[in-house]
Amino acid sequence: MGLKAEVRPAKGSDIAHILDVEAQAGRFLPDPARLAAAIDDDARLVLVACTRGTSDVGGFLGWGKTHFWGHDDGAALKGHYLGGVTVRLDCRRSGIGTALTQARLDWIWRRASEAWYIVNASNLASIELHRRWGFVEVARASRFHTTTFDGGAGILMRAARPTTPK
Repeated sequence: MGLKAEVRPAKGSDIAHILDVEAQAGRFLPDPARLAAAIDDDARLVLVACTRGTSDVGGFLGWGKTHFWGHDDGAALKGHYLGGVTVRLDCRRSGIGTALTQARLDWIWRRASEAWYIVNASNLASIELHRRWGFVEVARASRFHTTTFDGGAGILMRAARPTTPK
């Protein structure tokens, strides 16, 4: 990782920093109440990356989350899904997104034998990034669970928990 970062579970006091990073990235701002509920939900994980030893806005580098869908929706089966990751614009391409993704997958692997990931078909960089963890395409559609896509096409991807050699 290019930056020395600590990845840890999010706290309620991180919500303002999360909203700030989302606003700087020009993304749709999550509802603070829903974000707080996700932080408190044992079936989900919300992580933040911070410069080691800091908790101020200047030390906040990014965040990521998971979702748990308790029901099947067509090809999108019930299970643990990687949610979005946002890294501060001036910290991108420094390993923060990779660290947040690895930490989320480690958490999922302790709970399930597979992880799911939904992505816009035009987001080639994200698709290629996730291949390093073994994600493969399962289906394409205009919607999976509650996620719709700009341009109308999304990809459902799945990865199996890695096996450890004995």
